[in-house]
Amino acid sequence: AKPVKRLCRTHSTITVNGQFPGPTLEVRDGDTLVITAINRARYNATLHWHGVRQLRNPWADGPEYVTQCPIQPGRSYTYRFTIQNQEGTLWWHAHSRWLRATVYGALIIYPKLGRPYPFLMPKKEIPILLGEWWDRNPMDVLRLALFTGAAPNISDAFTINGQPGDLYRCSSKETAVFPVEAGETILLRIINSALNQELFYGVANHKLTVVAVDASYTKPFTTNVIMIAPGQTTDVLITADQQPARYYMAAHAYNTANAPFDNTTTTAILEYKSAPCSAKKGQPLKPIFPQLPGFNDTATATAFTAQLRSPYKAEVPMKIDESLLFTVGLGLINCTNPNSPRCQGPNGTRFAASINNVSFVFPRRNSLMQAYYQGQPGIFTTDFPPVPPIQFDYTGNVSRGLWQPVKATKLFKLRYRSKVQIVFQDTSIVTVEDHPMHLHGYEFYVIGSGFGNFNPGTDPAKFNLIDPPRRNTIGTPPGGWVAIRFEADNPGN
Repeated sequence: AKPVKRLCRTHSTITVNGQFPGPTLEVRDGDTLVITAINRARYNATLHWHGVRQLRNPWADGPEYVTQCPIQPGRSYTYRFTIQNQEGTLWWHAHSRWLRATVYGALIIYPKLGRPYPFLMPKKEIPILLGEWWDRNPMDVLRLALFTGAAPNISDAFTINGQPGDLYRCSSKETAVFPVEAGETILLRIINSALNQELFYGVANHKLTVVAVDASYTKPFTTNVIMIAPGQTTDVLITADQQPARYYMAAHAYNTANAPFDNTTTTAILEYKSAPCSAKKGQPLKPIFPQLPGFNDTATATAFTAQLRSPYKAEVPMKIDESLLFTVGLGLINCTNPNSPRCQGPNGTRFAASINNVSFVFPRRNSLMQAYYQGQPGIFTTDFPPVPPIQFDYTGNVSRGLWQPVKATKLFKLRYRSKVQIVFQDTSIVTVEDHPMHLHGYEFYVIGSGFGNFNPGTDPAKFNLIDPPRRNTIGTPPGGWVAIRFEADNPGN
């Protein structure tokens, strides 16, 4: 814990090496990393290397109670892993409760020596970490939500590299400023390290050329704005080809749920070194503001993700061994005493997220991996449903009898090297929403998406099996579905 001042108040914030955001890790493809995490916080902690394949090495992946028991206060754990055939922008973060609100940083993987980027070498590279900030201890925000069963309090600010920017109180002195020379091309490595919120991001008057997502190169395309979900990374080239001045880069929410959200805007400044000062006492000119889409502009978000393509013919699995349909969304647990302080969700219920009507319960006696590895019974069952237990109109008017999930620790086992297709289907239970889904230890191809209910009879005909983008995190469209394919070639992950 270190004192961190934001929005006029100083908080005792959990940091890494005293830094918020945490240190940037810069490595090369093929490097082996040995990272000792010493927990000097008052909470259990783990670290996840988001997007690293961790081939045959799931012990270093980091999600608490899944691949490891958490690192207790005063203890340490050494993560050892090798980067294998990956290059680009990833990130690392705490994977224990809401510690990742402040415990996160960039993980940049450069190509092996002598291997160029598949685009013109930029003059400089800037990591851009988009975050969410609570003007209180995020662990207390979570604790309150878990106690009451209501939705957690929304964040008070968004941040760029840990700073809220000029539009928030007590923030403008620390706004992140990125000086550039006129004419130079810069690679922005943009990471959405926010806990909950999809974001729109743009730079005033400048075009962004997207060249990679989630450490996989893409066919380059140019856009004014990107949509980026929590956990995703997007690499863009930007050329300082405008009038020398100061330009805001900005991010605000893309909100898809019928629920309250943080509707503030974070800013940083792209400053041309040759920008003139104003007539008043050499004061710098006021920055120009970008036009961002409206908070609920699903058309722009969908059009952006639809442009993402692999730069070459992709190795998409064609013969599918396991075809899974996962309904993703919220549920409500009914209470015997709806008026109690522990039942403050809608109509005296408790919120619960679920997949196929199962709301995951963390084991407490052991991690899932260790229990499996050691053959310890009673920690989990392997009867997770491959399809929804009851079929219904997922995005229509769902009967209230289907709103209550089962709380359980259920897993689904895949055969080694099986070819897997998962369709993530959003539901309209409580509200439709863009749910970011991250698959640990894998990259997958995003072969299709659409609105409404997935139709196994007609929708597969529209799949892109030629050059779909490769990712590690994808959002379900609000009130829609997204289909992914991968080969289960990573035991334990």
